[in-house]
Formats: sequence, C-alpha cells, structure tokens
Amino acid sequence: MENNRRNFLKAASATGLGLMAANPFSAYAQTPDEWAQVHQQATRPRVQKFNMSGYAAPKLETVRVGFIGIGNRGMGAVERMNKIEGVEIKALCDLRAERVDKAKKLVEASGHRPDTYIGTPEIWKKLAERTDLDLIYILTPWAFHTPMAVFSMEHGKHVCVEVPAAKTIEEAWKLVETSERTKKHCMMVENCCYDFSELLTLNLARNGFFGEIVHGEAAYIHNLQDYVFSKNHFYQLWELHEMYQRQGNLYPTHGLGPICQVMNINRGDKMEYLTSMSSNDFVLGNLAKELAAKDDFYKPYVGKSFNGNMSTTTIKTNKGRTIMVQYDVSSPRPYSRIQLVSGTKAVGLKYPEPARYSTGHEWMSAEEYKALEQKYLPPIVKKMGEVAKNVGGHGGMDFLMDWRTVDCLRNGLPLDQDVYDAALWSCIAPLSGWSVANRSNSIDVPDFTGGSWKNNAPVDISMTKGGTTKAKV
Repeated sequence: MENNRRNFLKAASATGLGLMAANPFSAYAQTPDEWAQVHQQATRPRVQKFNMSGYAAPKLETVRVGFIGIGNRGMGAVERMNKIEGVEIKALCDLRAERVDKAKKLVEASGHRPDTYIGTPEIWKKLAERTDLDLIYILTPWAFHTPMAVFSMEHGKHVCVEVPAAKTIEEAWKLVETSERTKKHCMMVENCCYDFSELLTLNLARNGFFGEIVHGEAAYIHNLQDYVFSKNHFYQLWELHEMYQRQGNLYPTHGLGPICQVMNINRGDKMEYLTSMSSNDFVLGNLAKELAAKDDFYKPYVGKSFNGNMSTTTIKTNKGRTIMVQYDVSSPRPYSRIQLVSGTKAVGLKYPEPARYSTGHEWMSAEEYKALEQKYLPPIVKKMGEVAKNVGGHGGMDFLMDWRTVDCLRNGLPLDQDVYDAALWSCIAPLSGWSVANRSNSIDVPDFTGGSWKNNAPVDISMTKGGTTKAKV
C-alpha cells in the first residue's frame, strides 16, 4: 500500500498537474519564502477570461458519470447517484480492487455496466481521458483534488470534487483558470449547503427576514481523535499527515459555504481580508505518545508538531460584514457548525440543535418556529425533502445535493456552487496558515471572480426552472 502511494505521487508529480512537491501531503507553505509565495498568490491581479458564475452548460439528457476514489465518501456518492434518474454510471476507479468490486456489484443490480480502473496509481487518468463521460466525481484524499479536477476539465469533463477543492492558493487559481478556459463546471460538493436548516435560513434571508445581514459565524467542530489515528478509517492515515504538516483552519468549507450563500459572497459582496489565530496542540501530540507506548506503528508520529487544536479566522467583506470561522477536530466537544446569521431585524442559530430564530430578546417558541418553517420552507425541500431523507446521507443533504446537481445538468441550468466558490471557500485554509505564521496579521483574500462579483446573480433556490429529474427509490 505504501509503495502504491509513493508511485502515485511520483506519477502525479511527473505529469505536471500542479502538485507543489513529490509528496503532496507536504504541498503547503512552511518556510518564510513559501509563505511569501502564499502572500504573492493572494494579491495577484487578474482579468476574468469567461464568467462561470451563472453559466449554463448545454443540456445533458443522460449524465454519464465516472468516479475516482471509492472510500468513505466515495461509496456513498456511488449509492446516491445510483438512485437518480438520468444518470449512467460508466466508470469506477480506486487503488483497492475490493472497493471497486463492491461498488460495481451495487450499481450492476440497477442496470449499470461500469468499466473498472484499479491497481496502478495513474490509472485514474485513463478514466478521465474517456470520451463517453460527462461528469467525473472525485472523492480522493485532499492532495489529489486539484490535479484530478484540472486534468478532467482539460479532457472535456464537468467535475464534482470533494471538499476542499484546493490546498494552496496556486491550486485554487488553477481550478478557476481551467474552468473558464474549458467552460466546464467545477463544483466543490459542499453538502452542508443542502442541509435543510441551512436552506431554510437561506430562504429566510432571500425573503428579507434578517434585514441587512451584519455578521455570520461558521465552524467545523468535530471530535475526530479516534478517526485520524485509526489504521482503517482514512486510507493510509492521510488526514493524520495533513494534521502535522499544516497549520491553520484546514477544513473551513462546511460551515463557511452556507454563510457565504446567505451573504451573497461572489454575488454582490466579496471577502476583503482575514486574520487567523490558532491555539497550540494540547491533544494530538499526547495521543500519539499514548498510542506509541502500546503500538510501535505510531512511533513515527511522536514528536511531530501537530496543528493547533482550535483555529479561529475572522473575515471582513467589501460591504463591511464580518464572518468568524472556527476549526477544531481534536477536542472532546459536541459536533457543531455554529451556523449563526445575524441581521438588523433577526438572528438565526443552528447549533446546539434544534435550530432557532429570534426577532427580539427571546428565541421563538417551538410553535412559532414551526409556523416560520412552514411559511418559508424552500421549494427544493418541498419537492425532494422527504425523498432525500429516505435515501439518507447526513440526514438527506448529500442526496439533495447530488439530485440538484444532476437536475441542473440535465436542464441546462447554472449550478448552485461554481468554481469561484470552490476556490474561495478552500483558500481560507492556506490564507489562515499564513496569518497564523505571521502573528495573526491580516492577509488579502483573492477575488477569483476578477470583479464580476459586483453583478453576479445570487444563488437561486426558488426552483422556478428544472426539478424534472426523478429519484429511483
């Protein structure tokens, strides 16, 4: 397995697909010179070549899909796509034959006849080079997201890529420039934008419930101690490598994406600059020592400088709004994305659940909340909410996301998340790392839209068009 990974890294590096080093787990700034590169990439000027925001690609009667990576998230994506009308699953790829075989048996029972790609580290390129695919779904470790997405777009495919879409600012620019040049969608599949509570909050914002949005708070607080050190959960412990070779807010998009949609970031407002601060690590280093005392397997991780337990990033927007984003995957805390939206007329807060809203000094009663929900339930939830819950995937939001994406492609509609969102939401990680390394000084946030944010239309969840795709459940 380790030899396979080394060969994969060599192959990917040799192809010139944008990896920063032969080992992508270290493809991140660490030295002063490399941090200077982050700052340079963050402030580079740019003229937009083609606006992908609001872009509607030609309709696809059938969306022919290939999957790269069938691990924890990959198998779930295959299962969901298998239950959507107008999807043909034509290709499955993973280094592990048992994962591909399991996925193949699943979809063959529904009439799909996919080809399989296994065994060699560069085999995914053969899948991407096929001429009979419309969409490639990428569900690999973070380091491979940008190289695979860029290669796929350059070979004429739309792309759905797991979060984060990019690890570096340079990679984020590469995604944007490739999507504009090829006119292929690059959607980072941020599933939390399709959680029913976040969709209700977005619809409330669209209908003026909050008044003028002033402030938002987002987070990814999730105790993953057991997962990051597990020998079986993250393939070859790739996330553990991320945790000791990088610093800052490494995983910002789950909480941030929905807040950006509420604030119309990239679509009427933009981020200007951010500052970030991280605590020291008080948990992971000690856990590595405890595990190594019982199991020699963990000895290489003893003495590593792990990322701080809590990272807090604050962002200022062009319109003067503020956003706070937190990241903590190593403290014994209940799960939270915070999801606070504060406006001149009202406030909404999701966590700790249940979600609640207020227009004054007290939270609404359960009865008042129910009436609000019934009045402002988003059309997409009205149409597909119960189906999505039955299919599952984080309560249904995963299926709702995939169904909506397929429906947009089949009806020739713009996607809810475009390449500028993928680049912007992902770039918070390297920018926060720069700020942490520079005593929490502020750093500019790139305008990946090249100025088109001023006129780009907000995300539309009204479902006035589309909605024709059925679920096979």
